[in-house]
Amino acid sequence: MKDLILIAALSLCSLSVMAQDPTPAPTPKEADPADVSTLDGIMKAVYDVISGDAGVKRNWVRFRTLFHKDARLIPTGKNQQTGVYGGNALSPEDYIKRVEPVFAAQGFHERELARHVDQYGNIAQVFSTYHAFRKKDDKEAFLRGINSFQLLNDGKRWWIVTIYWQAETPDNPIPKQFLK
Repeated sequence: MKDLILIAALSLCSLSVMAQDPTPAPTPKEADPADVSTLDGIMKAVYDVISGDAGVKRNWVRFRTLFHKDARLIPTGKNQQTGVYGGNALSPEDYIKRVEPVFAAQGFHERELARHVDQYGNIAQVFSTYHAFRKKDDKEAFLRGINSFQLLNDGKRWWIVTIYWQAETPDNPIPKQFLK
């Protein structure tokens, strides 16, 4: 009988714990509504916040406000030793740690060349063709590629869930349809 009472008490405790809302993840400073109220706004914000001259500190607080709590940034490329293509999923924090030393040493200005959007309800898939420059006033890009954004609108604002990208290579040029 004592065992039955103990099991019942533990069951009630576990049900009350499961019924409680989980503690929300800490959120960064509130996002600027201009950055997240439209697809165009969030796309412009992400390109703006990662761009800057060598040694110019990026606004990582603003960067963090663009991303869903479970967001991933996934660079892809070809392994030079094996020839196999792969990706490496990073959290926004992992991305910041990875690029800060690079941005300290080299300028990086990424600009959107073209955009293709597919949207259904509260989700959107955006193919955003980019080109990158070392200095803001450079005329010739040192890099081009496609960023594949997956975004979610929670009814209040847009969130970046994933940015998945691949740089252009001589053996894999960007198709003309993604340059318009």
